[in-house]
Amino acid sequence: MIHQNKVALVTGGTSGIGRATAIAFGAAGAKVVFSGRRDAEGEKTAKLIRETGAECLHVHSDASNEEDIKALVLHTVATYGRLDCAFNNAGVESPGKPLHEQPIEEFDNLMAINVRGVFLCMKYEIEQMLTQGSGVIVNNSSIEGLIALPGASPYVASKHAVMGLTRSAALDYAKQGIRINAVNPGGIATESFDRALMKRGITADDLTAMIPMGRIAQAEEVAQVVVFLCSDAASYITGQPFAIDGGYTAS
Repeated sequence: MIHQNKVALVTGGTSGIGRATAIAFGAAGAKVVFSGRRDAEGEKTAKLIRETGAECLHVHSDASNEEDIKALVLHTVATYGRLDCAFNNAGVESPGKPLHEQPIEEFDNLMAINVRGVFLCMKYEIEQMLTQGSGVIVNNSSIEGLIALPGASPYVASKHAVMGLTRSAALDYAKQGIRINAVNPGGIATESFDRALMKRGITADDLTAMIPMGRIAQAEEVAQVVVFLCSDAASYITGQPFAIDGGYTAS
């Protein structure tokens, strides 16, 4: 097991990519702490992780709240003694409208969760990892952190910001034993992705037709990349985006 006896933290772990990654860490031998605001869904995730034979802990937490994030990291360390891997996954989607029609409230909410949330997670995760002299962070960006699509200016801006945080922080801590990368999913079958398509007036069939591989991926396919990036097999990788998009950005 590539993460035997390691401690992994996953935010937004109550569904979708976060849940799949929390389960994958458990299957890889890690002790898993995951956060989210939906307690009933959290119990489902916990049951699935325990079925892999792994220990786990669900912490109710708001990714945009500094005290929640600080407490989440402290709770992780108090329970398991350290923090080896972190997947900052919590995020929200935006309505499909041109920029001048985007409500400022939607913009503020996107920035609070997608950008401030990632910043706060990294801040407190890195503080702990510095005390250990090691650690790996993976941030969940999007293909829209690499390219732009119409009708999503605030979302695109938030995911480009995640890439900026990832790359800059990777340089800050490369010589201190901490690696930081990002995954950039495209079409992934999750509730969040379905909502995003609906908000933008796009059907799954429309999207599938635009993907060179001709299919939408499963959340588990992203999870496996995260687990790899957090492993010793990826020890020379930092500051990089990893598009998981069936070839979309290549086209």
